[in-house]
Amino acid sequence: MKSAPAPRRRTWWRRLTTGTGLLALLATALVGAGTAPAAAAPAAWTPKPAPMTTPWTNQVPVDNPLPEYPRPQLTRPDWANLNGIWDFAVTGRDAGQPASFSEQIRVPFVAESSLSGIKRRITENDKLWYKRTFTVPSDWNGRRVVLNFGASDWQSTVWVNGTQVGAHKGGFDSFSYDITPQLGGGTNTVVVSVYDPTQTGGQAVGKQRINDVNPHPGGGIFYTAASGIWQTVWLEPVAASHVTRLDMTPDLGNSTLRVKVRAASAGGRTARVTVSSGGTVVGTATGAAGTEISVPVPNPRLWSPEDPFLYDVRADLLDGTAVVDTAGSYAGMRSIGVAKVDNILRPVLNGKFVFQTGTLDQGYWPDGIYTAPTDAALRSDLQAHKDLGFNMVRKHIKVEPQRWFYWADRLGLLVWQDMPAMDTGKTPDGAARTQWEAEYHAVIDQHRSSPSVVMWVNQNEGWGQYDQARIADEVKAYDPSRLVNNMSGVNCCGSVDGGNGDVIDNHIYVGPGNTAPTATRAAVLGEFGGLGYKVPGHEWYPGGGFSYEDQASLGALGNRFVGLLDAIRVGQLPAGLSASVYTEITDVENEANGLLTYDRQVVKVDTGRVKAANQALIQASRTPAPPVTLPTGQYKSLRVTTPGHTTKYLRHSQGLAYTAVVDSGSSALVKNDATWKVVTGLANSNCYSFESRNYPGEYLRHRDFRIRRDASDGSALFKADATWCAVAGQGGVRLSSANLPGSYLRHIGSEVWLATPGGGHAWDNAATFAEDTTWAVDGPWAP
Repeated sequence: MKSAPAPRRRTWWRRLTTGTGLLALLATALVGAGTAPAAAAPAAWTPKPAPMTTPWTNQVPVDNPLPEYPRPQLTRPDWANLNGIWDFAVTGRDAGQPASFSEQIRVPFVAESSLSGIKRRITENDKLWYKRTFTVPSDWNGRRVVLNFGASDWQSTVWVNGTQVGAHKGGFDSFSYDITPQLGGGTNTVVVSVYDPTQTGGQAVGKQRINDVNPHPGGGIFYTAASGIWQTVWLEPVAASHVTRLDMTPDLGNSTLRVKVRAASAGGRTARVTVSSGGTVVGTATGAAGTEISVPVPNPRLWSPEDPFLYDVRADLLDGTAVVDTAGSYAGMRSIGVAKVDNILRPVLNGKFVFQTGTLDQGYWPDGIYTAPTDAALRSDLQAHKDLGFNMVRKHIKVEPQRWFYWADRLGLLVWQDMPAMDTGKTPDGAARTQWEAEYHAVIDQHRSSPSVVMWVNQNEGWGQYDQARIADEVKAYDPSRLVNNMSGVNCCGSVDGGNGDVIDNHIYVGPGNTAPTATRAAVLGEFGGLGYKVPGHEWYPGGGFSYEDQASLGALGNRFVGLLDAIRVGQLPAGLSASVYTEITDVENEANGLLTYDRQVVKVDTGRVKAANQALIQASRTPAPPVTLPTGQYKSLRVTTPGHTTKYLRHSQGLAYTAVVDSGSSALVKNDATWKVVTGLANSNCYSFESRNYPGEYLRHRDFRIRRDASDGSALFKADATWCAVAGQGGVRLSSANLPGSYLRHIGSEVWLATPGGGHAWDNAATFAEDTTWAVDGPWAP
């Protein structure tokens, strides 16, 4: 997302109960029971008041928040949730473990959030300390015990019963430690320290900045930091030899699921993978652990946004014929790639082009900041995309917990996953680069088996950019099964295009603008829109919100947004655009660009209308209309098609464009004024320009929205202003501005203007908009 504009303002919940196998069912059945025994939370602990409350703010349990099984793609029946109230302290960054922990925090909510109970600013001079006790269930005896962290931002060190068991750098990837040697027979103590310098360090931070945690003016496109543990912490018993990860890649060409069973202490072990549907086995195969196993999936039911079908997967680790470990999972059979479609390079899902229409989803919450208050809340933002007819979501420079990916897989949304960026305006040093790339690899590894993920987005608008081409090639080699975007927003903000990857990605506000494919890359619009409306009573800092184009009312917002989607459908899709990402699904702090308010309490647009516009866009990509062509080199007259005005034609008078009745009795001057030579577009050879019959060298162009006849001055601006792209209209042709796509040549009264659906000018009004912007191309009045 590009920087905020100048101060002048431009104008659902369901548990993991199906589709993931018996072990997932068992794991989910342990919700609540899967909490390690510990003392009840002291009555003194309470959350801090949230600046805005979501529908789920008050549904968070004190001592067992986020009780759902946290890792749907590698499930086991036994586990213990360590979320809840931990002892807490903050020291100087270089201090050792404090003698006492004077506060309490609700894990896994970050210290800056209200749901944590702390809600205060954490700086680069602070170190966070967490402490709690737990006992290991007696029926885990004889197995190894692993301590898992979904994510902790940023540098985490872990002790169990006074012994350091590990240290981790990274804010977006999970990590775990075998703590068996450190465990005692009764009560055990875990201590975690976390140091998070946010943007003052060199690590991946995304949109986090060290700001006041209370609502305040400013902030722009950057938000409150999220320091410390922010995803579920949990214990799990495993065999000495056990599965650690399943790498699953569908191979539609061979009707197989390629699976690599990663395992610990697996020397000499065999892996058996079984794929089933509805309890019926469809294929099984065996091979050495750590090697690729091809499991047959005959006549696969393909995963897609319309049919997000998931197969159950079970992996058994064998010692001879004895099963020593079993893990459950799921997979979707789908392919993603790029291919020529009608001679235009397009992304293809399961071999077919479908336009990807989505939003920018930043994953921030006014109560939990980085952590959704409940699993239902986490699901709700994705469900909102489905309700609005989107088929894609770009997760913007943040990586969500695995359950978010599970819901994307289950609900059917294509995911563009950004790697969180380092700080803007800085050139990262060698250590920062090494860390960033290592964390990126870990992120890819942890989510490479989700069928929803179809593209890795490496960098954004040049933030912390370096080695763009090398990284794109390296990511493609590391995961060749997905698309790679070397830089989202190559046209923006000082970014440098690596020149490679599968897509060329522009950011255009408000847009939709023109993004053209190349011979080697499909064209995508990585960000556009940013239409804003501040809903009274639902603002993070009342009066402090900004947008890329403020709207006067909710109705105006809906009209403008649907107008943008329609412009993409009739103009940019036929011209080669293959995907678009609207900014954004929700408001975020002082950004008021959302289709929903930041508190998720208000949907700002008509859901049915937006869904219809998205569905029309998707359908148009499946059954493209033939291109609209005009006869170049010929004289034509443009007739009004609005009922009651069909005897009027487009003419010029005193240099301005008007409509007037023209008939056989009209003067020769009027007939000449109403006749235009259709020529190849001055700025775009796929479009058209209209040269005056009686003033050769002068063209129909827009300037300050008014349409006029002007002589060409040879400038690029004039050529763009005088170029019109033809799109189909009901009973005629619509002429869209080449440099302001989605704005159309329109008559209103007798004047002719450049009008925008949903725009704020008098000439943009919705009444008879389609009819007024549709012209019949008739024979010339003055041949």
